[in-house]
Amino acid sequence: MSYVRTGAERLAADPALAGGARLGLITNPTGVLPDLTPTPDALLAAGVPLTALFGPEHGLRGTAQAGSSEHDAVDPRTGLPVHDTHELSGEDLDRVVAASGVDTLVFDIADVGTRFYTFVWTMYDLLASASRLGLRFVVLDRPNPLGGTVEEGPPLDPAFASFVGRFPLPVRHGRTAGELAELFGFDADLRVVTMEGWRRDMTWSATGLPWVMPSVNMPTPDTALVYPGTGLFEGTNFSEGRGTTRPFELVGAPYADERYAVTLNGMNLPGVRFRDTWFTPTFHKHAGVPVRGVQVHVHDPVAFRPVLTGLSMLHAARVLYPDDLVWTGDDLFLDLLWGSDTLTRCLEAGDDPRELCPPPGRPEGHLLYS
Repeated sequence: MSYVRTGAERLAADPALAGGARLGLITNPTGVLPDLTPTPDALLAAGVPLTALFGPEHGLRGTAQAGSSEHDAVDPRTGLPVHDTHELSGEDLDRVVAASGVDTLVFDIADVGTRFYTFVWTMYDLLASASRLGLRFVVLDRPNPLGGTVEEGPPLDPAFASFVGRFPLPVRHGRTAGELAELFGFDADLRVVTMEGWRRDMTWSATGLPWVMPSVNMPTPDTALVYPGTGLFEGTNFSEGRGTTRPFELVGAPYADERYAVTLNGMNLPGVRFRDTWFTPTFHKHAGVPVRGVQVHVHDPVAFRPVLTGLSMLHAARVLYPDDLVWTGDDLFLDLLWGSDTLTRCLEAGDDPRELCPPPGRPEGHLLYS
């Protein structure tokens, strides 16, 4: 079976693609070659002058839960210093990068194709640092597991910019990390080591690459597929399935009942069906409490529209349980996830939020692949 050749694999074969004398690699467990050799090991073996490692949210080893990271340390495999970048930006991030002594930052982390997943914003913040510090920035490109033919949802309102969205992208953005780096438009010495063999219409299985969990609650490509929609439930008191073996595919609450699955199936949403189910989260929302809800079963990934599906699920929950469904977080996290307050205002008014979702489009601008 043929497979996509990633930017990391190309750099390991040709170290001159990055340039630089002191490289700092931004990576996590997804930074591997097709044979599962970690990218730091492969690059060092190829003679790439790595001098530092940088970890994002969840950490270099991927052990931390959402909103957390691993502390600065020394990587036992390579002996390189590890710098924690999570929750750092601006001058604070500049100080960490400058103190590392690198002249080139290299990004090798798999994204999942959803605007509110934070790894591309780590890239964004470090690109900004590279621009201010006069450093080269290299992206080792990887596939978008949702493909690259569809973008879905309205763009983020800059007034709601945060670490779950710093640039006006739609919720499902349809781009690779390299394409996003080009799109962000920083005045930096940016290089993208492109993939070979990736097409925009590829499903994950068609890439021939191993799936490595990008974070602790993103266990499978199926999770990534539903995440642009069901991830919105993170801003509510509905469980989004954290603390189960099928996060973001299981959604429910102690106050939900059999009407939820019946209502959702009655909407005849494209490419998906809903199974009435019970589950008990082992941690996070409603830990140890049996809750009722649905499992999202995607039967046609091409037709499936995750953002439309998530809006429909929120709408049904608000209609069925108006006194129970509430928004969570001091900063109204649902607004930050959606990228504006239009969704919460729509739901509170009793309107149908699906009207907020424009027809799916094709990504445009700074596209590196056909």
